[in-house]
Amino acid sequence: MRRRLFQRATLITTVLLLTVCIGTLGFHSIEGYSLFDAFYMTLITITTVGYQEIHPLSHAGRIFNSFLILFGVSAMFFAVGAVTQTIIEFELQDHYGKRWKKRMITRLQNHFIVCGFGRVGRNASLELQRGKVPFIVVDRSEQRVQHATSAGMLALVADATQDECLREAGVTRARGLIAALPSDAENLFIILSAKTLNPQLTIATRASEEEAEQKLRRAGADTVFAPYTMAGHRLAHALLRPHVVEFLEFATGALAPKMRMEQFRVAPDTEHFAKSLGEILQARNLALIVLAIRRADAEMIFNPPLSTKVAAGDFLIVLGEQPDLEQLEKALT
Repeated sequence: MRRRLFQRATLITTVLLLTVCIGTLGFHSIEGYSLFDAFYMTLITITTVGYQEIHPLSHAGRIFNSFLILFGVSAMFFAVGAVTQTIIEFELQDHYGKRWKKRMITRLQNHFIVCGFGRVGRNASLELQRGKVPFIVVDRSEQRVQHATSAGMLALVADATQDECLREAGVTRARGLIAALPSDAENLFIILSAKTLNPQLTIATRASEEEAEQKLRRAGADTVFAPYTMAGHRLAHALLRPHVVEFLEFATGALAPKMRMEQFRVAPDTEHFAKSLGEILQARNLALIVLAIRRADAEMIFNPPLSTKVAAGDFLIVLGEQPDLEQLEKALT
């Protein structure tokens, strides 16, 4: 829309400036008007204000002025029409855009809510978008919301610390929430409000201060990340264990976009219930690495052998290429 508006404004400006320049130069060369008088004569001609001629026009001047009237008035009508059309389009887009957004939010089920579209929230949103899961961005800044919308995300201008705004984002129907505001106090307030409205909600948040981590967990956050602490650990590991860091980057898709690490839950009614890993992978000829199995009772089995039995409710943490991951997901769910 912005690009179309810019192109339309450029076209209108070009047409009007071209008309004024042609008229000014024509009166100056044909009638010998000064440049200011020629400009003034052109202006009153194309705007049809009805003032009299500055100086009597010659026959050649009247012929030129006749063509200028036809071209200039047409240009003015075009400019007025284009401006009117732009205003109407903006009004309609705003009206129907709000209705469309409200309808899309109402349809959201089992989705994620990202509170804050700063550096942390933006990267979290991009990862959710790559994962092709339903989510909505909530931010107080209209500019940030516009940026999220331009990236193809569903976004809402609202204060996530307010209960009514969380309800509008569908918190009662949501699956998870990311509290990514820069203030620990605001994130704490969001967590308390969200957990009150939806006790089953899974919440991940960031902590700017280390001492705030325990408070955020007590408030109901399931996962708390301290970006500065994590960055410090990552920098040290990059020097001490560079190949480990390289593998983590590879596994998360940062170095190899085709490779991804995913988790899949074994559905109770799946045909692979109580079968071994080897049977599941060989049935579809999947080239995947099962890094771990998280049992329904929270037991974590790392590097499980192919003979390990898989039960309903287990989570498989798997590394591999996207097509094979999609096949495994279909098999398990």
